[in-house]
Amino acid sequence: MVKQTRAVLIALLITLVVGWLYHNDALYNVEVNFVDRMTKEIRTVDSRIVIVGIDDDSLSNLGQWPWPRSIHAELIKRIEQAGAKAIGLDLILSEPSQDPADDAAMQDVLKQSPNVVMANTFIFPNKQEDERSLKYDKLLKPVYDVGEQQQAHINVFADRGDIVRQILLGVPTQDGKMLSALSVRLANYLLPPNKQITFESGRWKQGANTLFTNQKNQLYFAFAQPPGGYTMIPYFDALNMDPETMEGAFKDAIVLIGPYSVGLGDQYLTPTSNATKMYGVEIHANMVQSLQDSRYYQTISGSSEWIGWALLFILSLLTYLLTRRVKPLLAFVLFLVFFIGYAVIAILANVLLNLLLPFTYPILAIIISYVISIVNRYLAERKERSRVTSLFSRYVSQQVVDEILSSQEAQNLGGTRKNVTLMFVDIRGFTPLSERIEPEEVIQVLNEYLDLCTQAVFAYEGTLDKFIGDGVMAIFGAPIPLDDHPVRAVRAALQMKKGSAALAERLTEKYGYSVSFGIGLNSGDAVIGNIGAKNRLDYTAIGDTVNMAARLESNAKPGQVLISQSTYDLVKELFEIEPLGEIKVKGKEKPVAVYQVMGEKEK
Repeated sequence: MVKQTRAVLIALLITLVVGWLYHNDALYNVEVNFVDRMTKEIRTVDSRIVIVGIDDDSLSNLGQWPWPRSIHAELIKRIEQAGAKAIGLDLILSEPSQDPADDAAMQDVLKQSPNVVMANTFIFPNKQEDERSLKYDKLLKPVYDVGEQQQAHINVFADRGDIVRQILLGVPTQDGKMLSALSVRLANYLLPPNKQITFESGRWKQGANTLFTNQKNQLYFAFAQPPGGYTMIPYFDALNMDPETMEGAFKDAIVLIGPYSVGLGDQYLTPTSNATKMYGVEIHANMVQSLQDSRYYQTISGSSEWIGWALLFILSLLTYLLTRRVKPLLAFVLFLVFFIGYAVIAILANVLLNLLLPFTYPILAIIISYVISIVNRYLAERKERSRVTSLFSRYVSQQVVDEILSSQEAQNLGGTRKNVTLMFVDIRGFTPLSERIEPEEVIQVLNEYLDLCTQAVFAYEGTLDKFIGDGVMAIFGAPIPLDDHPVRAVRAALQMKKGSAALAERLTEKYGYSVSFGIGLNSGDAVIGNIGAKNRLDYTAIGDTVNMAARLESNAKPGQVLISQSTYDLVKELFEIEPLGEIKVKGKEKPVAVYQVMGEKEK
């Protein structure tokens, strides 16, 4: 339960950190690269979307801009007569002409052609009060008397980096109405009645489906063509076409008339090209195409931003939990599954649902969760290594400790049955000696003998279980399994016997009295592990095998190494051993056979 709670807290912390970045769009430049790749869908366009461009050749033929508005009126009349569905002027005509006759001609054409949509443009301040605001300083409206359906705004908002990626579907005016974009007005001429794009009850809809825009009524869309991708009919050529050619070019068409010359400005960068700018009239054509074939994208923002936060939390929690519980290699595989899996889900959501899921931030959450799980695993292993080192360095040599750690045996400690050899050692004659010398000297002598025992046990990779007064208990074959544990135990006993001879000689010289070892060995199964209470554990062995070894040690005379039948059967080929017959031991109904090890056989 504690581990799960910790995992949830870590996931929450990651969500808060990455969520803050997500909410503030701090990694915009990275995120937008994904958006650009997803919203660049070069495809065949509707031939009914036609651009009439005010290009350099038309400027050369018709003279300096602006032209008399009677020329615009004439072109609109001719395109209308050719059977166009609608005409959109990407031109700002907010001031009266110098020649009233020009305005009269234009007004007359607009009155006779209700399918002509005139441009409005909003003058916005350099900085809005907040990200939801769309307040404007001024609205430039057409100077002519036209109806609401004949008006649309032509504003194009560039994102950071001055790149146009979104349609501004509409802007609320000061009189409480919503002024739709030119692309929305024109697209509705191509869409069937049940697919019209409208603004109702505070929401944008296409037919019955709600369009989830951001707070500024913007919607990502997929550019269908790069700069210059649309066929452009020069303004001058359209003005001078014969009626038959006009009908072939404009019948049932949505016609966009606008600047198509560098000198007139109105150019923007788009995701389709990092260097070549696109004319505004081409951008409007791309917008119309995207609205017609529903290639726009809904994003998780505004009121739906909570979905992004939920994604961050779920991905953080799952990544941390799953990679924390498995081995490093599998953890890395799971990390890749989450990483690649989410990328695939984001792409499928784009392709199948027209949904732009946040990409950079969930991927970042996955990476951070994985890194934290790896760091926590490393710290936990360091802690475990320190614990195991502290625990076993009291019992075994450093070499055995290293082997335990490398084999991860420490993770399987507990009550496990193992085949081992138990050794009990007691110092014979120590009590009489301690009565003859000072207490400080008693400790010194005892430490020398116990150090001798410890070195012998460690030399043959045994485990020093405990000191029992002036005696020692040792295990061979645990925690690291040893195939030849009986042989190692006997050799350790012989080393103790040999080493004690030199100590005995020194004691005799110094105190006129000596001591020696009595050793008992027994091989068999025993339960090995950490045994005790929660706050006081000892690594030890229990069972009949242990008891038998202790009984043999208590029967050993000074300098004797006694072994049981089970040990004898395993080492008799390597050592000089004398049978001592059977003896009665405590806890056994029948006498048991006992053997004395004399030494190692000559090779």
